[in-house]
Amino acid sequence: MTRKIFNVDNIHPAIAQQIGGGFEQTIAEVEAAVEQHKIVVVGMAGNPYCKGAKKLLDQAGLSYHYLEYGSYFKQWRKRSALKMWLGWQSLPMVFVDQQFVGGKEDLEALLASGAVKA
Repeated sequence: MTRKIFNVDNIHPAIAQQIGGGFEQTIAEVEAAVEQHKIVVVGMAGNPYCKGAKKLLDQAGLSYHYLEYGSYFKQWRKRSALKMWLGWQSLPMVFVDQQFVGGKEDLEALLASGAVKA
């Protein structure tokens, strides 16, 4: 899988330091959680899809680690950095066994197939 990424040589030097910087800690936090927990859900307050993913896991009796980054109007820069890092444009971001599996609907399909177990 390849993802087109803007050529850094075409970014003006005056703004180069502003692009993508400052959120390494957020990405590191998600990476650490993915390494330490079987299931990780990255979400935000007030998002029905994030709530739905957690509900699916709760109903299946599966434990998970939840990371929440703000709400619709707060911490959007952190969420934006995560979206750029992963290349996934929506929340939740669900990881199982250190692999990114998608969002709520993708998780629902995996649970229905029996591919995700305790």
